[in-house]
Amino acid sequence: MWFRNAQPYRLTKAINWQIDELEQQLEAYSFTPATSQEISKLGFVKALGNKAGVSLVHAAGDNILIAMEKEEKMLPAAVIREELDERVSQLEAEHGRPARKAEKDALKEDIIAVLLPRAFSRRKQVRALIMPKQQLILVDCSSANRAEELLSLLRQAVGSLPVAPLMPNTLPEEAMTDWVRTGRVGNHFEVQDEAELKSLAEAGGSIKLKDLPLDSDEVRAYLDSGLLASKLGLDWSESINFLLHSDLSLKRLKFADVLQEQNEDIDKDDLAARLDADFALMCGEFEKLWPNLLDAMGGVDDTI
Repeated sequence: MWFRNAQPYRLTKAINWQIDELEQQLEAYSFTPATSQEISKLGFVKALGNKAGVSLVHAAGDNILIAMEKEEKMLPAAVIREELDERVSQLEAEHGRPARKAEKDALKEDIIAVLLPRAFSRRKQVRALIMPKQQLILVDCSSANRAEELLSLLRQAVGSLPVAPLMPNTLPEEAMTDWVRTGRVGNHFEVQDEAELKSLAEAGGSIKLKDLPLDSDEVRAYLDSGLLASKLGLDWSESINFLLHSDLSLKRLKFADVLQEQNEDIDKDDLAARLDADFALMCGEFEKLWPNLLDAMGGVDDTI
């Protein structure tokens, strides 16, 4: 239940979704396995998972949890290329001329159609936390492209989705660089000994720092040379540890043991109750963390 990543998006308009209505809307886009001729398929699945979930939408207070599953057929590019080269060679030998692009494309499509029924499938689930009061949607994935897939599917289901990238008033790289230089963030945050510094120049380089005190002369020299912090390890309120990226995504989220143990008294056999309690606990932490983080960066840029 605990998110490992948080890819943030800002709700640009207030939403007032009714849970029952949202359930029906997502049901029309629920996941079904890919057919033999489909290379990929995605759809909504039970928010709490098959073992504990009964619905596509799970709510705790005003916060909403949804989940998407994507199935992808694994077709090795090398296998397709090898078969395509052979067929192209045969075609060129038969006609005595180079194969045209349209012919190559048609041959490739035919090869994929033949291989698809025998291809292995890979499935991946992605969850999203919708927080109307915070005007946030947090997607639990490390890939922005995968997050956009979920948002696109949600947009199809509900008709419209007023979201935009979450951007603060202060450039994240500038804010994080100042935090590294001063060692101070405020708002219950503490800088950890992990960062990535990079040049914003097109041909500039980058350097990863781990288990190295960020207040060292070596790190200060990097900053003085013009490098900016693009990633920074932070601890919030001794409750959540994570790596902050310049797009404001949180990676490698780790919730403190003392926090996760708060629901240990719930019967382990009642998986649904435990997941529901963990979800509510996580939402409560996020409701405090994100305002603190955005305040540390001068608030949200509402013009975007």
